[in-house]
Amino acid sequence: MTARELMAIPHGNADHRITYGSDSSEYGELRVPAGKGPHPLVILIHGGCWRADFATAASIGAMADALKADGIATWSIEYRRLHEPGGGWPGTYRDVGRAVDYVRTLAAPYNLDLARVIVAGHSAGGHLAMWAAARSRLPKGSTLYWAAPLPLRGVVDLSGTPDMASDVFGMTRVCGDTVVQAMVGDMPDVVPDRYAQVSAIRLLPLGIPQALIWGARDDQVPLLVAERYARVARQAGDHVRLVVDSTVGHFETASPRSRTWPLVLSATRWLLDGTLAP
Repeated sequence: MTARELMAIPHGNADHRITYGSDSSEYGELRVPAGKGPHPLVILIHGGCWRADFATAASIGAMADALKADGIATWSIEYRRLHEPGGGWPGTYRDVGRAVDYVRTLAAPYNLDLARVIVAGHSAGGHLAMWAAARSRLPKGSTLYWAAPLPLRGVVDLSGTPDMASDVFGMTRVCGDTVVQAMVGDMPDVVPDRYAQVSAIRLLPLGIPQALIWGARDDQVPLLVAERYARVARQAGDHVRLVVDSTVGHFETASPRSRTWPLVLSATRWLLDGTLAP
């Protein structure tokens, strides 16, 4: 499956498009299942090399629709990306943090269950999802520090790097641009403190369960990146499940039409409810 094929999967419109900031890219698409609730919620973060010209929140609309059909509300967030004013360091990360915390504002009017909220992302969005799960570990002196980030029940990483320093040149090859350097501000040896603030592997232990779902044939974010993270996170005391589909590559992990989808749904239910573990 290619990126174009993933984004071409048909999907319905969101129930609500809601702004969480003043910039045109600071909004989210909310889908709420039928019934009174309170509804469990997945905060979804799309990928696309962190670039404004590659993807939008609508690109994971099919995934959001599938979760809604299974009785799970979704908040698919948009954020300032590279080639937009304010994108990259620190704006992209601040947007993600604000969008996650905005769930507190959404909870009452849309009957969302704040005790059952997880974050999930694909590719570049997987990196941001892992960072969102790790940001409670940021030191007070960090530019990205929040005093009271929204508590999350877990995180699902679909083929997204948890270590921005691990494959700087590989991501340049994949994205056709020096995206990691643009996101963080320079190379790891120049701004090591920034890499430490945006990489989940440098903020361990996260203190919440984590599900990493990868295709063994992923040629964009290699499986060994996930294997290394899982090993280090477990050594730090975190509960990490690495689920590998031997038959797929990078994009199938975010497709509700792929054979990987039952694994994604099972991991989501495991984190939200402690059931249907993969």
